[in-house]
Amino acid sequence: MAEIDELPGNGQQGSARIVESAPVDDDPFSISAQMFEDQFDENIIQTLDVERWRLGNDLDQEYQRFVREVHEAEEIETAKEKQIREKLLPWLASLPNMPKNAGKHETTAENIASVHRGLLFNGGVEACDGTIQIHETLPLTIYQIGVSLVSYRGDQGTWGQRLFRRDLRQKAADVEELMQFLERRAKRDASARMPGQDQMSELVQKAILDYAERAILLRRSQAAWRLGHGNPVTYELLTGGGNLELMVEATRVLRDLVEVQQRFVFVAGEPGEALFRMIGQALRPGEYAIIGTLDERLDSWLHQERFKFGVSRKLPWDDELISPTEWIPRVIERVASKIVVGLFRPTLLAPAQTFYAHIDHSEIAGHIALADSMLKEQGTSMLLEMAHRVCSSVFGDSLEVLAESAYIAAGAHNRFLRGRLHRVR
Repeated sequence: MAEIDELPGNGQQGSARIVESAPVDDDPFSISAQMFEDQFDENIIQTLDVERWRLGNDLDQEYQRFVREVHEAEEIETAKEKQIREKLLPWLASLPNMPKNAGKHETTAENIASVHRGLLFNGGVEACDGTIQIHETLPLTIYQIGVSLVSYRGDQGTWGQRLFRRDLRQKAADVEELMQFLERRAKRDASARMPGQDQMSELVQKAILDYAERAILLRRSQAAWRLGHGNPVTYELLTGGGNLELMVEATRVLRDLVEVQQRFVFVAGEPGEALFRMIGQALRPGEYAIIGTLDERLDSWLHQERFKFGVSRKLPWDDELISPTEWIPRVIERVASKIVVGLFRPTLLAPAQTFYAHIDHSEIAGHIALADSMLKEQGTSMLLEMAHRVCSSVFGDSLEVLAESAYIAAGAHNRFLRGRLHRVR
């Protein structure tokens, strides 16, 4: 059996930067009439003229137009894919400042089988997934956070946390506050804020869940490789969801994951950026491409204003104390820069997906992402789906059952019925 660490690759150094730069335009109306016409082959004034709109829906006529449009688009797409494969993909590896192993890579059936036997099926990779359920009533909001860890060997574990937010006890809106709010709203005051309305729910829903998934993946897993979903450095983690302490703790976990553990791969599904989708569509099944580093994609977050005002204390970064305004740029510069962004195409029927890995281990990470996703015809990660199913089965109805029983015991069943129970993820 081939050694996993000896998977072949082009080994080319260098790594250019493919960055989708937003157009700089001081005009708040940045979509010009000409831009609209270029995109739709129709003047926007004509589009808005409802006298020119069709009455009803002529399916036969519309179908013929659909056929023409799709046929033309497919011809253009096929030509673009050919250009990308022949010119852009080979060019990636030769660009300056690109990460190690930049460019397109092909795998073989032998390499995939080696990853299956040597890593995936013997428990060498563990995947993590989390979920949040929220039971919300006027006097009390309950957050249930659950995280699962699974491997193909059958190992699994789940961890949970429940937070009870006592809304009326902590921050009740009295009649005076409600009157002031309605008065400001009537004056169209942009600063009008509903009493009791704040960002705590968003903090709990996203930032703590992202933190929990990465912390359990790092500190509870014993596998050689760790598999997560999404971007490893989310905006909520980078900023702590607006909470300074969470930002610092999240950074510690991210640094340990990136600087110490290193052997990780995060799979994020189909890329959102049109340029990356075009590159991914040009890949064949069993191919992956390293297209840049994560710090490039987070570059626009460098200038955000969080913790710029009202926070005077210094934060410890190793043996150095730095200001909160220096924290996020440093995470991007020193942590995100060590994470490569890649695309992979697992099957013929599946679109390309994004993966993230350590810059020194992207070759094996790309093979793990491919080997795991090839197990499903849809081309999505089988192990991450297993983690999601375990998490859902363990934490699925428990919050609703516990909350209903507690309200009945308190003689307030009607409050439970008025509550809103929803799952974030």
